[in-house]
Amino acid sequence: MKAKAREPESFLPLTAAMFQILLALADQERHGYSIMQEVERGTGGKVRLGPGTLYGSVKRMLGDGLIAESDERPDAALDDERRRYYRLTDLGRRVAVAEAERLAELVSAARAKKLLNRTQAG
Repeated sequence: MKAKAREPESFLPLTAAMFQILLALADQERHGYSIMQEVERGTGGKVRLGPGTLYGSVKRMLGDGLIAESDERPDAALDDERRRYYRLTDLGRRVAVAEAERLAELVSAARAKKLLNRTQAG
């Protein structure tokens, strides 16, 4: 079955690394090292993606149609031509939304069971 025909829920649950990569790409295109930096920044240093995890996940996500390599490049004078830039596809954005909703439901269930108070995890 082609990735474009798949429902976002068919990709769930995502690995933590895949979800972090989708989050890093949600607001702009990024190259690999920039994705690693954004994940670390976005998690307050709690999550660090190594190159093997990052590029293994990127390869799988490219194959699944969740991300795509960008055709456009920043000004060549400001960038290394060897860098590959990645962006979310429409499917990737829908999968990220579905995963965020799934995680929000889990947090809600944890709060209902008094595992989290209202000020934790959001």
